[in-house]
Amino acid sequence: MEHDNDNGDLLMGANAIAVTLGITRRQAYRLIYGGMLPTFKLGGTVSARRSSLLRWLSEQESRAAA
Repeated sequence: MEHDNDNGDLLMGANAIAVTLGITRRQAYRLIYGGMLPTFKLGGTVSARRSSLLRWLSEQESRAAA
């Protein structure tokens, strides 16, 4: 079950995470289960905070530019 909570910072499901990052769901799963994204399980559903993902993305961009 995939959920996207537009009213807050919480993203539930790989699809919501993928949309936020602008990647495919398959790429999101690869990053999630590879331990590369700041995610957690909430009731058995992979979840993340939008703010944490955007911070992670910014860090990745900074590392690539260095």
